[in-house]
Amino acid sequence: MSSTRLKILLVEDDELFLLGLRVRLQQEPGLEIVAEAEDGETAIELTSQYPLDIVLLDVGLPGIGGIEACRQIKQQHPQLPVLVLTSHSQQALISRLIEAGAQGYCLKGIPAEKLVLALRSVAAGASWWDETATKEIRSKFTFNSNVSEIEYIANTSIAANPLTQREQEILVLLAQGKTNQQIANALYITSGTVRVHVHTILHKLEARDRIQAVAVAIEKGLIAGEISKY
Repeated sequence: MSSTRLKILLVEDDELFLLGLRVRLQQEPGLEIVAEAEDGETAIELTSQYPLDIVLLDVGLPGIGGIEACRQIKQQHPQLPVLVLTSHSQQALISRLIEAGAQGYCLKGIPAEKLVLALRSVAAGASWWDETATKEIRSKFTFNSNVSEIEYIANTSIAANPLTQREQEILVLLAQGKTNQQIANALYITSGTVRVHVHTILHKLEARDRIQAVAVAIEKGLIAGEISKY
């Protein structure tokens, strides 16, 4: 990911939705829409013409469609993250997105600030899957019984990281928009323990709230993850 502005390829065939998305993202400091496409074929071509940090890709595209476009983009540019926009989150769709190499998806209608957080998270190497998708991932892949799936995502090799392994795991889940109770369920700890960890994370990162903590962690590269295997 570039160290200055986040360079985005926006792929959407609905003109009104595209207009609203463009206006909102252009208001965000640090984001830059460098190219747009209305179909999958054009999107694939543009990924070779522009320096990009992330592709924001609609699923319901004309022509080859968003999933096939995602697959071909990842084949040609394995390191280029793809965040999918969709109106649906059925497990069958999620399975196809995982197989195509997407790093996650956002449902259309997501609050703008959450979409921006998803873009920054995925561009930094994290994933953005909701509870439905996480269940699908669990059912689709077999993990080492001694290592949680969150530990596959959290990167523990970054030098001078002030966060513990558990705090990194929690930050990854915060970046996915999880509540304290959802985090507790995922990590098999109590919600009270999660609250304590979150307080410690905010203190260590000198952040006023969760969103700022995630933003700081992404900027510092503290929660970049190895999610490409999905």
